Amino acid sequence: MCSGSRFLRDFTPNHDSELVRRFKAAGLITIGKTNTPEHGSVPTTEPALFGASKNPWDTSRTTGGSSGGSAAAVAAGIVPMAHANDGGGSIRIPASCCGVFGLKPTRARISLGPDFGDMFGGLVAEHAVTRSVRDSAALLDATSGAMAGDPYCAPPKARPFADEIGVETTRLRVALTTQSLTGTVIHGDCVAAAKDAAALCSELGHEVTEAAPAMNGELLLRSFMTLWSAGCAWTIDGFSMLIGSAPRPEDMEPATWALYEMGKSQKATDYLMALQWLQGMSREVAAFMSDFDVWLTPTLGDPPLPLGSFDSPPENPMAGMARATTFVPYTPICNATGQPAMSVPLYWNDEGLPIGVHFIGRFGDEVTLFRLASQLEEARPWSARRPPVFAA
Repeated sequence: MCSGSRFLRDFTPNHDSELVRRFKAAGLITIGKTNTPEHGSVPTTEPALFGASKNPWDTSRTTGGSSGGSAAAVAAGIVPMAHANDGGGSIRIPASCCGVFGLKPTRARISLGPDFGDMFGGLVAEHAVTRSVRDSAALLDATSGAMAGDPYCAPPKARPFADEIGVETTRLRVALTTQSLTGTVIHGDCVAAAKDAAALCSELGHEVTEAAPAMNGELLLRSFMTLWSAGCAWTIDGFSMLIGSAPRPEDMEPATWALYEMGKSQKATDYLMALQWLQGMSREVAAFMSDFDVWLTPTLGDPPLPLGSFDSPPENPMAGMARATTFVPYTPICNATGQPAMSVPLYWNDEGLPIGVHFIGRFGDEVTLFRLASQLEEARPWSARRPPVFAA
């Protein structure tokens, strides 16, 4: 496990995580390690160490990231499901780009043990990208639950998530938002995808209302980047202790090193203040969702971008990160709040590129999302839509 980094090219863990242990206990067979961006820091999968993962729908386009290798493998028919994790959208971003289903569970639904209690101040969640809603639910049944010693856990489920597939859902109150809360421009195809999904929800009997929480988008972005950069520095320094080698600029991509240095410059008070602001925003979103069962947005601000769109020139190593903030205006919100959210492959644009639609549930309520997703999957099946490189 080298996290797409030259710094860790020779590193191999000496034990399994609790999640991998549960994968094995469920009888899953792991066939390989998929590609990731260096330390998962950007929403594309183009590490210098291994080269770019290519989108099965158009090999000149990004797979998204950080779990882009996983999403490409599922979309291409290599595997029915693949592990993914999500600190700012890294399950949902590649699911949208590659036309597969991706659910980020509630914070602490899956243990990060034995090595971690939480990561990046609670931003990071584990799960998978899958071809079907059923497989996502069944896998979450096999892997969810706290490990002894976890600092906190998600609200317990009433019954297996797999039992929710095909269950008729009640009339849901759906909030539709197509404008960016951070003030960025949303591509027309992504707006069209969200509005199309809203119309489908209405046809299925749900009540759709255009609404959005009152949030300070600039403060959200600034606070998130404080935690994100600090998390990058923590990750690299942690690996440095494991391998007994100090990190050097030549061991990493310039963008990663710039983010690392940004994280090293953060003060403890900066970190705690950012955490406080994000927790305050979480309460604002929770209050907003007291009036709604589901919040519907585009997953991304753009369709899958051309490879190289997040490259950073040496004189501006953070350029790719700046581009990322316009590409992912919605997904980080749920990492801050801990809410479950899913990208559902309901729309393809005129270029044949998949455009995911983002559904956000209340904290602890994967049940509503699974029920709605299975209803949407039945109404507009996507399993027969296969990219040109699909493994028959």
